[in-house]
Amino acid sequence: MSAHSTAHDFKANASRAIADTQLTGNLKAVRQNFIDKRAKAVKGLPEFEALRESGKEIKDHTLAHLDLYLEYYAQKVEESGGHVHFAADAEEARKIALDICRKVGAKTVTKGKSMITEEVGLNAYLEANGVTPVETDLGEYIIQLRGETPSHIIAPAVHLNKHQIEGDFRRVHTHLDPARDLNEKVSLLTEARGVLRDRFLVADVGITGANFLVAETGTSIIVTNEGNGDLTQILPKVHIVMTSIEKMVPTLEDASQILRLLARSATGQEMSVYTTLSTGPRRMGDLDGPEEYHVILLDNGRSAMLGGEFQDMLRCIRCAACMNHCPVYHQIGGHAYGWIYPGPMGSVLSPSLIGVDEAGHLPNASTFCGRCEAVCPMKIPLPKMMRHWREREFERNLNPALQRWGLGFWAFFAKRPRLYALANRLAIKAMALIGRKKGSFKGLPGLGAWTKYRDFAVPEGETFQAKWKKARAGR
Repeated sequence: MSAHSTAHDFKANASRAIADTQLTGNLKAVRQNFIDKRAKAVKGLPEFEALRESGKEIKDHTLAHLDLYLEYYAQKVEESGGHVHFAADAEEARKIALDICRKVGAKTVTKGKSMITEEVGLNAYLEANGVTPVETDLGEYIIQLRGETPSHIIAPAVHLNKHQIEGDFRRVHTHLDPARDLNEKVSLLTEARGVLRDRFLVADVGITGANFLVAETGTSIIVTNEGNGDLTQILPKVHIVMTSIEKMVPTLEDASQILRLLARSATGQEMSVYTTLSTGPRRMGDLDGPEEYHVILLDNGRSAMLGGEFQDMLRCIRCAACMNHCPVYHQIGGHAYGWIYPGPMGSVLSPSLIGVDEAGHLPNASTFCGRCEAVCPMKIPLPKMMRHWREREFERNLNPALQRWGLGFWAFFAKRPRLYALANRLAIKAMALIGRKKGSFKGLPGLGAWTKYRDFAVPEGETFQAKWKKARAGR
């Protein structure tokens, strides 16, 4: 999906998603598989809250001195024999990656899971220039077969069930026995493993993202549960790490502290199955590893967030806890958000990267229940920042005209307390009189979208303020 689909299509996307009973049924897995497991994992770690505070302090310190840490990190990578490339935007990042591929004559590229490569649209760009990208994370491989973007940042295919996946495998894997049994999940995994193993062996370049970059050593760290990230890094001649500048931490000890938060918040594990550290290309005596090691560091609007009211968003470690606990995401899934990052974190990050004029609907896609902030391992104040984006949207007159006029009408009365109280009393009495036989209203002027799905109870005849005054007077 393009960035432009976000602002124009969110409401339509959300309506289609809610009406899709298969999708809403599939999304129950988010609630069942993530929330309870996270709660159990957190309960089993008494120092979890202390680690949250420590992780926040580590990231705040790093962001306050990010220029220095980036410079030191680049120096360490080069000392280890690697190369660092700084990309100001998505176009530059794509071109750098393609240039590296062309220099080694790459025809096939294997990829570990990476939201940054999704952000810059790397797959389509490589394909258009004669390089075939192959996603090796199982979820990413499935959605690549379908021509889709991820619907979740750690479980890209969570919107699908096994029957849909079986259909895709039979449609694409036509070289395999059509009578094979794919009824069990393990058979789907085995088939994907067999197909992908051949791709690993012929790949010229491997591309991964990074969960952390360690300035102290020039190391990139990825966490996976499948091991595909390791094969992507060590088998091809060239390893490219494409990631964003805010993934930096000062030391390995800092990374280890935040790693204790990451898996528990994401999947309810104490640690992911694989935690892989890469520091430069293969050295003398190494049994495996790439001959070349490149790191592409993407800015793409992040440096503009430093020092501003959205800087806290750069603490995000992409655990997806916010969307796992978000009642809005549970109903519509990730594709309805229209761009790469869904859920509460996307509702803050997307406007920061592509502009509130393009992503203005997303900060409004929230109940402000606060669950996202409560579970965020980095204590990011997501509701507060969504409110800031709503303010920006209103200041730039990007809201619908009717909404602005309605707020202006309400503000006229709100600034005049006596007039507001009088109008309120009259409206309450009129509604109580009109609706006394109905019990509830539907289709109220200005509240049609609300009362279409909900009953608006008929008031009893007095405002809360009036009852409160009577109660005080009767003391």
